[in-house]
Amino acid sequence: MDDELRERVEREAEKHALLNAVKHESDADVGAIMGPLMGDNPDFRQHGDEIPGIAGGVIGRVNDLSYEEKRERLEELAPEELAEIEAEDEEDEHDLPDLPHADDHDEIRMRVAPNPNGPWHVGHARMPAVIGSYKERYDGWFCVRFDDTDPETKRPDLEAYDAILEDLDYLGFEPDATYRASDRLETYYDHARELIELGGAYTCSCSGEEFSELKNSGEPCPHRDKDVDTVLSEFEAMVDGEYSSGEMVLRVKTDIEHKNPALRDWVAFRMIDTPHPREEASEYRCWPMLDFQSGVDDYLLEISHIIRGIDLQDSAKRQQFVYDYFGWEYPEVVHWGHVQIDAYDVKMSTSTIAELIEKGELDGWDDPRAPTLKSLRRRGIRGEAIVESMAGLGTSTSDVDLAMSTIYANNRDLIDEETDRRFFVREGNQVPLGGSPPDEANPPLHPNHEERGVREIPVGDSVMLESDDLPQREDRIWLKGLGCFQFTRDVLQYTGEDIDVVREGDVDVVHWVPADESVAVRMRTPDGDVRGHAEPAVGDLATDEVVQFERVGFARIDRHDEDETVVYYAHD
Repeated sequence: MDDELRERVEREAEKHALLNAVKHESDADVGAIMGPLMGDNPDFRQHGDEIPGIAGGVIGRVNDLSYEEKRERLEELAPEELAEIEAEDEEDEHDLPDLPHADDHDEIRMRVAPNPNGPWHVGHARMPAVIGSYKERYDGWFCVRFDDTDPETKRPDLEAYDAILEDLDYLGFEPDATYRASDRLETYYDHARELIELGGAYTCSCSGEEFSELKNSGEPCPHRDKDVDTVLSEFEAMVDGEYSSGEMVLRVKTDIEHKNPALRDWVAFRMIDTPHPREEASEYRCWPMLDFQSGVDDYLLEISHIIRGIDLQDSAKRQQFVYDYFGWEYPEVVHWGHVQIDAYDVKMSTSTIAELIEKGELDGWDDPRAPTLKSLRRRGIRGEAIVESMAGLGTSTSDVDLAMSTIYANNRDLIDEETDRRFFVREGNQVPLGGSPPDEANPPLHPNHEERGVREIPVGDSVMLESDDLPQREDRIWLKGLGCFQFTRDVLQYTGEDIDVVREGDVDVVHWVPADESVAVRMRTPDGDVRGHAEPAVGDLATDEVVQFERVGFARIDRHDEDETVVYYAHD
C-alpha cells in the first residue's frame, strides 16, 4: 500500500469512526466501522489484511477525543453526514409513521390477508414487515387470514398455506391467530341473510353484459325490487348449489347512480362450479367475493387498522355500504403505493414464478434466480434484513423503489462480524510453486477477531488462482496468508519477503487455493451457477453455515454431494 492510499484509508477510517461515535454517543469500534468503510470503498478490499490495523490506530485517536471534539471534527470532515445524524435524532425513532387515531383504540389489531396461491415473493414481505413492526410498537395483535374464497381464478395451492406461514416465521413474526376464510362460509351466509332482511341485498340473474350496460347508464336492475322472502329463497338455493356458475349472484344494494360505476350494486356472492381444493370446503358452490368476505371478517375480528394498496381504495368504499347497513364502524385505513424491486429478470408474480417452475425453467421456489423469500432464505439472507428494508420504505401513497442492495447492506451489517472467511477460486488457473514456500498457510478466520484463530491450509506443489489475479511475467504477488511470490518461467517462486512489500504498495494481495487438496464447489447465484474450488476445510462445514469467500462474497453452505460442495451466493 503506497503512502497516498494509506492516507486515504486513514481519512476514511477517521470519518467512519467519528460517524459511529457521534451517532451512538460512545467510543467507536473497529468491528462496527469495517462494514461501512469497506462498503463505501470497495478498492480497499484487496488490502483487507492491513485495513483493520490502520483503522485501529485511527480509532484509538478518535476515542481519545471528547464528544464535542468528535462532533467538531466530524463537521470538518463530513458536514452533510453530521447533518443527517442530527436530523435523525430529531425525528421519531421509528421508520414508520404513527398509525392514525391509534390512541382511540384499546388494542391495535391488524391482519395479514394473503391469497394462498403460492409462497411469497419478495414484494409480499412488505405487509408482514410493516404490520409486525406496528404490533411490536403498540404491543398489539395481528392475525394471518387466508383469503381463499376464490377456488377458480385465484385457486389456492394446498402447500401454500404452510409455505406462507414459514415465510412469516423467516421474517421473524408469529401471528396471534390464523384463519382460513374457506372455513367460515356459514358465517358469511348468516351475514348475507341478515343483509337481505335489512333490504341491503338482492339476487340477480342478469348476465354480466346486461348488468354492465344498466350499471354504466345508471339504471336499476329489474331484480332490484324483489321482496325479501323471494331474495332469501333464491339465496338459499344458491347456498344449496341449485344454480350453475354465472346463473345467479347476490348483489349489495348501493346507489345505482353513484358517481363511481364500480360501486354500483356490486356482487357479494356468486356461483362457482370448480370445487375448492381443500376437502373441508370442496362441497360449497356459493362463494363470497373478497370485498364482502374481508369486510365481514375485519369487523368480526375487531380489526382496528387496515393497510392496503392505493389501487384498492374502492374496496373500502364498497365495504362501507355493508358497514352502514349493519351499523358497524369501519376500521382505520392506510393506503400505500406499490413497491418495485430491482435485480431480478423474473417478474415478481406468484403465477409467473409457478409457471416457470412447472416448465422447468426454475428449479423451485427457492431457486436463486427466483424473486422469492424462500430463495433469499436459502441464500443465507436473514429475514431481519428484509424487514428493516421494507419498514424503511414507510407507508407513502406513492410507488416506491427498493434496491436489493439495501437488503444486502442490511444483511451484511448483521452477519459480517460473525462470519468466518474462506478462499474460493472461480474457474482458476493452476500454477506450480517453487522456492520452498511454507507447507501450510495460516490466514485468520476473521481479520477483526484474532481470538478465533487461523485456518490451516496445506499448500502443496501448486495453487489455483483466478484468471484476473495471474501476474505478469516477473511481477510479484502476495498469496494471502502464505507470502510473496514472483511469477517466473510459469512458476510462482517464493521470495521470502515480508508484508512490507504489500504495505509499500508494490504487490497485490490475492486469494488462492491449493490445487491438490481443494474442494470442488458449485456456487448457485441469481445470474447462474459458478464453479470453482475452495480451501479444503469448506468441505467439512455444516449445512446452513454462512461464510465469506474473500474478495468474492458471502455464501451459505447448502450441501456436500459426492463430487462437489454446493453453496448459495448471498451478496458481496
